[in-house]
Amino acid sequence: MLYSQASANLHTTGQAVLVYLHGLLGSGEDWHSVRQQLDNLPSITIDLPGHGMSALTACCNFRDCCNQISDTLLTHIEPHRPIVLLGYSLGARIAMYGVANTGFPALNVSLVLAEGGNFGLPTAQEREARWQSDHQWAERFRREPIEQVLADWYRQPVFSSLNHEQRQNLVTKRSANLGCAVANMLEATSLAKQDYLLETLNSSPTKTHYICGEKDNKFSQLAERSGLSFSQVANAGHNVHLEQPQALATIITTQLRLHGLN
Repeated sequence: MLYSQASANLHTTGQAVLVYLHGLLGSGEDWHSVRQQLDNLPSITIDLPGHGMSALTACCNFRDCCNQISDTLLTHIEPHRPIVLLGYSLGARIAMYGVANTGFPALNVSLVLAEGGNFGLPTAQEREARWQSDHQWAERFRREPIEQVLADWYRQPVFSSLNHEQRQNLVTKRSANLGCAVANMLEATSLAKQDYLLETLNSSPTKTHYICGEKDNKFSQLAERSGLSFSQVANAGHNVHLEQPQALATIITTQLRLHGLN
């Protein structure tokens, strides 16, 4: 069972439950600022396999991860209760995979809010290149001091909007992770092993709303070409919930109202 934390008002209202799924190297604590803005909403945070208080729990692929999330949520809520999945990066990919591939059959997933998640790679060549990259990173996480690997990790182009102080803060914060656990999760949920989800998401009865920062050029372009509804957040890069939690909270509230889930 994955580690999770439920809000105090989970059972005092029949509202849809907001489920927070963090990114690689993160934990449920990453959502603290957003949850403060939305403390009126019933919610559950989950530490994904290999992360946070679930660091010693492993998963072997996307479906296994979805099953573990389902089992965890069903310890808190009834199967018919509406759920809104809010995922960042890896968490967004897991949420989108689950909706596109009936990965949450026992849950009433009513909406996905995907922050900076990749829809997948359309060609075998791209998937092979990504696998080589993810495998190399995983080997570094297994073999090298984690602070050293993280210093390079946060210099990847997707994190280019971070300034020096933000980068150093993330390196310090993420150094609490277990390198081997991160490596295992990175390989189990590699983008190379993910289906290309966009067509299925666009035709799914469960709507996906995409969220990206205006400084995140790569994911802004993905959003604009996706055909999905999306929100672009000013003064934010790849990590919107860290850089602009109030703006993200406003988007969440708006989407819940538009879909009759508030």
